[in-house]
Amino acid sequence: MVRRKAPWDARSTISRSAHVLERIGLALTGGSCGLFVAAHVGRADIDLIGSTAAVFAMMLYGAAGFYLGIDLPHLPPDHKMHLPLRHGLGTRADAVELLSAAGTFLAAVAAVIAVSSIILDDIARPASALLISLAWALGATLQIAAGLIARWKAEASEQL
Repeated sequence: MVRRKAPWDARSTISRSAHVLERIGLALTGGSCGLFVAAHVGRADIDLIGSTAAVFAMMLYGAAGFYLGIDLPHLPPDHKMHLPLRHGLGTRADAVELLSAAGTFLAAVAAVIAVSSIILDDIARPASALLISLAWALGATLQIAAGLIARWKAEASEQL
């Protein structure tokens, strides 16, 4: 992914189209992760995820997580990293990036476990299915939180 520092309206039509396609692809990936986890949990005969509405909600939540959390806005132009680091491990922007990365990792691992269980035709146990769905939900929540925090900070820095 190429980080563009130019504002949206200063980018070419091709660049904007590529960005929109990329974001739609990320949302579809997140939605499919939600679908895989929902299918795995559904095989464990847990009534909570048995409905079509619940599966659709998981897909939408996963799509929101990947849409918001993976493609974070660029850092403000005045952001400078002082080397060596003076205050701990990094900046708040670094913490938001870690939040996004941890969420993406957790959601993806949960989806891979769910898909492998479905493909290998394992019997889904309710306890492990709930653990997988909670890990996925936590990952998607971390992504959404990181995306929202980064966007709020980007808006605040633009207003200054």
